[in-house]
Amino acid sequence: MPELPEVEALVRFLDERATGHVVVAADLASIVALKTFSPPLSALVGGTVTGAARHGKWLDLAVRPGASAGSTSSTSGVPDGDLHLVFHLARAGWLRWSEDAPTTPVRPTSSRGGVRAVLALRVRFEDGSGIDLTEAGTRKRLAVHLVHDPDEVPAIATLGVEPLGPDFTRERLAELLGARNQQLKGVLRDQRLIAGIGNAYSDEILHAARTSPFRLTRSLDAEDVAHLHDAVRDVLTEAVATSSGRPAAELKDAKRRGMRVHGRTGEACPVCGDVVREVSFADRSLQYCATCQTGGQVLADRRMSKLLK
Repeated sequence: MPELPEVEALVRFLDERATGHVVVAADLASIVALKTFSPPLSALVGGTVTGAARHGKWLDLAVRPGASAGSTSSTSGVPDGDLHLVFHLARAGWLRWSEDAPTTPVRPTSSRGGVRAVLALRVRFEDGSGIDLTEAGTRKRLAVHLVHDPDEVPAIATLGVEPLGPDFTRERLAELLGARNQQLKGVLRDQRLIAGIGNAYSDEILHAARTSPFRLTRSLDAEDVAHLHDAVRDVLTEAVATSSGRPAAELKDAKRRGMRVHGRTGEACPVCGDVVREVSFADRSLQYCATCQTGGQVLADRRMSKLLK
């Protein structure tokens, strides 16, 4: 699943390549991907792309209907009065850019699908370029909304603090951690608390902070909070820098190469040399280093693992 660094890179990529271009077609291939009906996708046709923005893990392509870009909003980073094509790539979705987008009619795809990536939406521009939103697997979760305001999407309206924004201070993090006593891993992944961090980067952040994913939030003292705050900033800042400027097709591999523990079960921890271990759940897993994060204790590989303090 693309998280904040990859989504930020995709936004910058789109902003650079799509801004100023006129939409000549917006063709839906997967009806389950489109979550809104008014305005219709056809409202994009003839409009000019005025910019791209990010809301947590959501991408936002702004289009001025039937006119060129106008003044810029000071809050959203994209012009006022636009339509917003906002989409969440979920676990198996991706954005593909083409300098020569196909002009053949888009065929509806089965909601069942398969393991290979299938087309969900195609947007073409007047110069022949375009974007495809695709999704692999059988569980179709890619979500596309066309709205006048991104906050019309409930998942965007309820997003928490941006971890690389000025509001994400040590004091704000301490407030979030103290609000309820729960596992750190869950807090970092909760989009209503902190926007943009998912399964992969929460593993990386906790490894950098040298703390257990199952540690309870209220057990952290001021020094622990400071270390966690620094880890969030450092890990995400480094990942954004690594992703920045890369073509969309290279972002997945760049993300994998940058991981220290996530997805590296059985490999050596780059910090201490201990083996990277895994805890598996029904639909995901987490990776950690026992030496760096749990005082050498190996976490039970089941959902009800013993909590570490």
